[in-house]
Amino acid sequence: MSIARCPYNPVIQPKDIKPSRDDFEVIGVFNAGVARFHDRILLLLRVAERPLSKRSDVVLAAFYDAESDSITLKEFEKDDAETDFSDPRLIVTAAGTYLTSISHLRLAESTNGINFRIEPAPSLKPANAYETFGLEDPRITLIGDTYYITYVAVSSMGMTACLASTKDFVNFQRHGVIFCPDNKDVVLFPEKIGDKYYALHRPVSPLFNNYQIWLAESADLLCWGNHRILIGQRPNGWEDRKVGAGAVPVKTAHGWLEVYHAADRNNRYCLGAVLLDTEQPWRVLARTPKPILEPDCDYEKKGFFGNTVFTCGLLYDDNKLGIYYGAADTTICYAELPLEYVLASLQP
Repeated sequence: MSIARCPYNPVIQPKDIKPSRDDFEVIGVFNAGVARFHDRILLLLRVAERPLSKRSDVVLAAFYDAESDSITLKEFEKDDAETDFSDPRLIVTAAGTYLTSISHLRLAESTNGINFRIEPAPSLKPANAYETFGLEDPRITLIGDTYYITYVAVSSMGMTACLASTKDFVNFQRHGVIFCPDNKDVVLFPEKIGDKYYALHRPVSPLFNNYQIWLAESADLLCWGNHRILIGQRPNGWEDRKVGAGAVPVKTAHGWLEVYHAADRNNRYCLGAVLLDTEQPWRVLARTPKPILEPDCDYEKKGFFGNTVFTCGLLYDDNKLGIYYGAADTTICYAELPLEYVLASLQP
């Protein structure tokens, strides 16, 4: 046995989500953070919406205006030769870049991990200048009695990594930017190692085209230092363009197991795994040479951004990894992998 996809995939689709506004439509629900809370399984969904245009020759972009504390719409003519619409995620103009959607984070809960009740309104939505184009890709780490949420804030200033926390998933406290742009895929380890907190993160080096996983440490979860590279791209394969952290690391008898994502030069996103030393997490013990999950099903190949499987969270129990993942930047799916299968796939 290797991977078992849920027969009810996708478990959450855009049609299951109520738009936050009457003039918006939900085009994607994906890349959810995962947590156990009492007897429930919680997903913190990334919900991507776009404004409905009344004109077929006009594309609308939505963004948060911090001065007015409101969402503003901007029009773009489709036949404008100076505007680039080639990437479905972006509107690129001489004056700047806009996103075709704006994302917020919304809570869903379940007793069985498959059938979810979804809140009708956002849990966290744009609220400051760093979040102009929305909040993306949350990861949830339980430390003590507090759930810490790292997420990507997107604005014209770049992609910053931010931190929020909650004890009840009703009241959320924002702690601000913890990694400057461009940085994303920030994942907190679920316990201190020695006397430090540790985080995985993914700074971008556009000059050398590096998208690699780094490790950082902190005494308080807010100020991070002692940055060091952990793993990078590997040439001529499924991870030769980008690698980035995925789910919160799982502590096993063999070390910290991190399920990460990687993309090739064709922007095909797959999942792999890396094993880190328990006491010295900067030491890489082994890594999967091949993906443990790759886009094979139609719902993973076709969508807003096809050929994509991307995880922000998993559940680990009974020697099994239950992975919630975004499929084609459109839906949320679920799959299970035996821990033994993943460990057997690792190579030094």
